[in-house]
Amino acid sequence: MNKIRLTTAQALVRFLDNQYLQVDGQEIKFIKGIFAIFGHGNVLGMGQALEQNCGDLVVHQGRNEQGMAHAATGFAKQKLRQQIYACTSSVGPGSANMITAAATATANRIPLLLLPGDVFASRQPDPVLQQIEQSHDLSISTNDAFKPVSKYWDRIMRPEQLMSACINAMRVLTDPAETGAVTLSLPQDVQAEAYDYPDYFFQKRVHRLDRRPASVAMLADAIALLTAKRKPILVCGGGVKYSQAGQALQRFAECFGLPWVETQAGKGTISSEHELNLGGIGETGCLAANTLAKQADLVIGVGTRYSDFTTSSKWLFQNPDVSFLNINVSAFDAGKLDGLQLLADAREALSALHQQLSTTGYQAGWGGEIARMRAEQFAETQRVYQVQYRADDFIPEINDHLDREQVFAEFINKTGSFLTQSQVLGVLNNTLPQDAVIVAAAGSLPGDLQRVWRSKGSNDYHVEYGYSCMGYEVGAALGVKLAEPDREVYSLVGDGAFMMLHSELVTSIQERKKINVVLFDNMTNGCINNLQMEHGMDSYATEFRFRNEGTGQLDGSLVPVDFAMLAAAYGCKTYRVSTEQQLIDALTDAHSQTISTLIDIKVLPKTMVHKYLSWWRVGVAQVSESERTDAVVRELEKNIAKARDY
Repeated sequence: MNKIRLTTAQALVRFLDNQYLQVDGQEIKFIKGIFAIFGHGNVLGMGQALEQNCGDLVVHQGRNEQGMAHAATGFAKQKLRQQIYACTSSVGPGSANMITAAATATANRIPLLLLPGDVFASRQPDPVLQQIEQSHDLSISTNDAFKPVSKYWDRIMRPEQLMSACINAMRVLTDPAETGAVTLSLPQDVQAEAYDYPDYFFQKRVHRLDRRPASVAMLADAIALLTAKRKPILVCGGGVKYSQAGQALQRFAECFGLPWVETQAGKGTISSEHELNLGGIGETGCLAANTLAKQADLVIGVGTRYSDFTTSSKWLFQNPDVSFLNINVSAFDAGKLDGLQLLADAREALSALHQQLSTTGYQAGWGGEIARMRAEQFAETQRVYQVQYRADDFIPEINDHLDREQVFAEFINKTGSFLTQSQVLGVLNNTLPQDAVIVAAAGSLPGDLQRVWRSKGSNDYHVEYGYSCMGYEVGAALGVKLAEPDREVYSLVGDGAFMMLHSELVTSIQERKKINVVLFDNMTNGCINNLQMEHGMDSYATEFRFRNEGTGQLDGSLVPVDFAMLAAAYGCKTYRVSTEQQLIDALTDAHSQTISTLIDIKVLPKTMVHKYLSWWRVGVAQVSESERTDAVVRELEKNIAKARDY
């Protein structure tokens, strides 16, 4: 056995550079590169190893650890989990910044490899700079906080531990049922420590993505359940996209007359124009999907984890005879809603079901209802896209008790803009290039997009809603651009989320990877502003207002921000938009640019799309001094009684 003397960090880099994934016979280099922000906890270990020999790994310089990890997540998501970036940080605040990104990746089942520096394993210089000391347990460091949000966690206390840790890391990263964030904590002294590694540790390793077939027994149970039902619907989840099962689902639906609805992760798998596609489902679902979901006697969940937004807090499926058939590669997700489990790869399961169901002569009994609801949905989408502000007859999408006209008047006075949010989305949907990819994550935009955005079905809809992480939008857009450099990428982001985190906009300039930030500025955290008012509160600390010296509260005038000026300072081409024509002109010019762009759009607050036939359970105060809140509590109790318990 030959030995190679390397530091732990050098060995790790060499190992990562030799990992491959085989998918349907195609071999893909699994780890594209590493995002890095260097500090004292990793610069002389991982930094030295990468400088000396990074192999074919591409090294990108991040600006914020959370931001660069979101970029890595966005890359892996857009690559359908078949290729990833790793991220390395220093100790303490550098590693802590990545915890939110780790949670985001794990919630969405996206592979993300994190390599945070850690305190000294030897403890000789304790407490080292940025170390947190716990007097009851000196083995604890900041990196222990990654444990609840990682699918695999390890701390490399000796150089030889690296080998088993790396094998386990790859096991999880390449497993479609178990994937998520993987954290390998690297004490800074161990990173630089030398060891004689066996050469076979660095051999080329090919990890195969095996498509798990459905068992004979599970298929028989599924066929028996399906043939006993007349009005099934398919729920197209993210697992359909990641297993590349879109065509299999489409063929299955076409053959048996089954409509399908989409989760946030599943949207963009098949074109919105398909005659059986009813659009987004659930709390942020659309009119057509939610109408038929209430009637369905069988819900076939394909690759979905059944989040509360998908099921409207387990309330949406109101047919008293409804059953659930869950097709999923994960046993954990397949068992949800007490459904019948079909534990298998989505493409394999749909193909097997198709073959067996074809012998029964089965046809669903929806009749002309699918076409009727699609026509109503199209008309509703067109209506929403054309909603404009007119002082004399404006009808808001959401009714509340506040003086809406007073808020509008103040906003218009500050910005000169009469644009509504749904109107802007209509312009974007009708104007962006056919192959463009949109990226979004939090606030009111994901809800509006799932309800009315019409996808081309080419992996063009990239919305993170498993964790709904404000600040994901810009970093992930860079990741999408790295994944698909020939496509235009548009980050749709609210002003609140943009201010949370937009650091990797600078990285996009540095790397000459053009992204387009479409910023909706309504001077409000609009989604939560609506939520509180719908549930009996007044507008409280969700609009961006100056502190009022008279009241001592945050109820002064709105705080204006020139986001275009900020982005211009970074080196972006920027635009200020307050009319529809200005927006069209900006989009046209931005498309011709070679550098990143930012379009600062002033949109009237409280003009997002209202929900359709859905309910979402939130915690409402059971004791209050407000009759409006008390009324909400009474309605809450009624809806809880209609929801499934588990």
